[in-house]
Amino acid sequence: MATSELGEFERIRRFFAPLTGPGGMRLLDDAALVDCPAGRRLVVTTDAIVAGVHFLPGDPPDRVAQKLLRVNVSDLAAMGARPRHYLLTTALPSEFGTDWLAAFARGLEADQRHFGMDLLGGDSVATPGPAVLSLTAIGDVAVGAEIRRGGACPGDRVWVSGTIGDAWLGLAVLRGAYPELAPAHRASLIARYQVPDPRTGLGPRLAGVAHAMIDVSDGLLADLGHVCEVSRVGAVVHADAVPLSPAARAIVEADPSLLPRLCAGGDDYELLFAAPPTASETIRALSASLGLPTTAIGTIEAGAGVRLLGRDGRPVALGDTGYRHF
Repeated sequence: MATSELGEFERIRRFFAPLTGPGGMRLLDDAALVDCPAGRRLVVTTDAIVAGVHFLPGDPPDRVAQKLLRVNVSDLAAMGARPRHYLLTTALPSEFGTDWLAAFARGLEADQRHFGMDLLGGDSVATPGPAVLSLTAIGDVAVGAEIRRGGACPGDRVWVSGTIGDAWLGLAVLRGAYPELAPAHRASLIARYQVPDPRTGLGPRLAGVAHAMIDVSDGLLADLGHVCEVSRVGAVVHADAVPLSPAARAIVEADPSLLPRLCAGGDDYELLFAAPPTASETIRALSASLGLPTTAIGTIEAGAGVRLLGRDGRPVALGDTGYRHF
């Protein structure tokens, strides 16, 4: 059944009202009610994803829903906030039928349970295409505990969680690249592209530890550049220190020239942060307690811009440093 065959209110009742919490009031009103605990402030972020740009038309709808939610939750984690609520807007072509929408709602339901969130409301409209999905995530953080981009200082170490480059390679695999790669490696790279893993356990626990933080969405080097620009500093990254998954490492070992491209690939949704050297043991202990690798990859320095150094200590020539939206 085409989505357009369901009326607006039937779509809301069937697929989205079950996702609400008390503040969403079963979507029976035009707006939601949100409480903010004393001593905390709300953190609000919005991202949209477009078919053919941020996800492929054939991607499973539950994974599309999870990616939509998770790229927003990652922004909350990057400010040290815990996720609480979200609003959703869907603009769908008629060929996205009831089965697609039902699977999409199931993906949201699973993830909002995982992250402790609920739906407050939103909007749904029809479009001739492509599909556009927009989500606004709301979190909260203790007053003064938020971590912003603008606090990096010369002498700070640059750290990144997890691994870099998997999502960029996953998209390449979906488009037919690396057919010789082991099936398990291919599956892991595709999963990293389709379903990011926002670091909600790490972000809030870096309050008072990290001087500045951002999530890696546009690319490691580009996002570090955003931190440097706001903090009015420069940075150096050692290419050999950038953490790679076994799948990515297998590809880079066959073609070492790919490593700088992975540093600019984007869609990793890892946390990238600057912290003083005195915090290193705290960060390592935190990493161990969470079971999440966290790697020192460079330093903040006086000046401007980001330099990537190769194994020989020389700057690596770069084209684009990350994804550009326009």
